[in-house]
Amino acid sequence: MTAPDLLALLKANHLTIGSVESLTGGLFASTLCEIPGASDAFVGGLVTYTAKEKVALAHVDPYLIERKGVVSADVATAMASGGKAALGVDICVSCTGNAGPSEEKGGAGVGTVYLGLAYKNVVYCAPLHLQGERNQIRKQTVETMIDFVGSLFAKVEIKNK
Repeated sequence: MTAPDLLALLKANHLTIGSVESLTGGLFASTLCEIPGASDAFVGGLVTYTAKEKVALAHVDPYLIERKGVVSADVATAMASGGKAALGVDICVSCTGNAGPSEEKGGAGVGTVYLGLAYKNVVYCAPLHLQGERNQIRKQTVETMIDFVGSLFAKVEIKNK
């Protein structure tokens, strides 16, 4: 799925989206905002590159980060839930991971990424194991975030607000 396709689906279903990004540093938000009319569906994004910002902006429990590490399924889903509430959107997608070049504290290898997706009262998670250089991993993460949100339309009956 492409970013324009995703925005068209969201707009057609009268849904808003936001993001909480770590390793991508706002690349998902930037990718959507390159498209004219993005504001019809995209509300905004939070860049939570550090653990401190995950807590402050996305309301992730600091003890969760301490127990699970910033690169974990639990943190990705907490980021999506917290972002959905903070941004007031219908759907929030998040990402946390290690784009390299070295192993993350807690043992998350390069290319280890977790996506979170909050819609209604459900939060989904997708673990990724990506290959490539740092910016290739970041780009692959954004492409997968777009597909992940798009898959929601195939798995869940989306109803207009």
